[in-house]
Amino acid sequence: MRVLVTGAAGMLGHDMVAHLEGRHEVTAVDMDVDVTDLAAVRACVDDTRPEAVFHLAAWTDVDGAEDHEQQAAAVNATGAFNVAAAAATVGAAVVLPSTDYVFDGRKGSAYVEDDATGPLGAYGRTKLEGELRARAAHPAGVRIARTAWLYGASGRNFVDTMRGLASDRDEVTVVADQEGCPTWTCDLAPALEALLDLPAGIYHTAGGGSATWAEFAGAVFEESGLNCRMVPITTAEFGRPAPRPAFSPLAVTKAGAPRLRHWREALRDYLAAVDGA
Repeated sequence: MRVLVTGAAGMLGHDMVAHLEGRHEVTAVDMDVDVTDLAAVRACVDDTRPEAVFHLAAWTDVDGAEDHEQQAAAVNATGAFNVAAAAATVGAAVVLPSTDYVFDGRKGSAYVEDDATGPLGAYGRTKLEGELRARAAHPAGVRIARTAWLYGASGRNFVDTMRGLASDRDEVTVVADQEGCPTWTCDLAPALEALLDLPAGIYHTAGGGSATWAEFAGAVFEESGLNCRMVPITTAEFGRPAPRPAFSPLAVTKAGAPRLRHWREALRDYLAAVDGA
């Protein structure tokens, strides 16, 4: 199968390309194709004639989006529309990762695919707009893959940050009043590919189970054998510019949808992989 991957140099893109190569004819693009430029996207699609597109290029700076929402929207919303519209012209399926930040975190239980959205900040708004615009451009071809709390070996991530801090300090403060689904990009990549066998629509593709950031950090310390005290704090005490959903685990309810393994098992394998590299 001919496959196009945008955002291929990113953390998820790196693992997605590695997962696909050897089994498919993969074209990997990153900054060489400006997804905010419809003509550039169409030219790329016309040249490669993909049967499937994994659109992974995204603005992921949650706090930066608060001050630069227009720029974030250009990538997350306009870019998603451009890729979906171009893919529609050649009949290619599209898989578009989205985020738990499209929800406000006030439901009190895990979110299912059809729950009402209500993003709290600019990042979530731009990702939700991208969902809507992509599906409007290619209704029969777009699969939205909402995920959360990504970490992987090819980019800055929470796991590596916590390990670095714990190596230099006796204690680390971590937010304890936000809960979500930690997701390893190596687990996410095959789940995204699996969506190609399912109808267009919205899917939840995040690590199994859920944890607070503090619980996640504690697991990182324990699995790494690091003697560091985790000090829980509130989101307000941490003081980041962008609001975040307090409780946004993602539940999988659609028949046939891929289900990722529990986040703790994935974390253990991630740590073994990076320490053995």
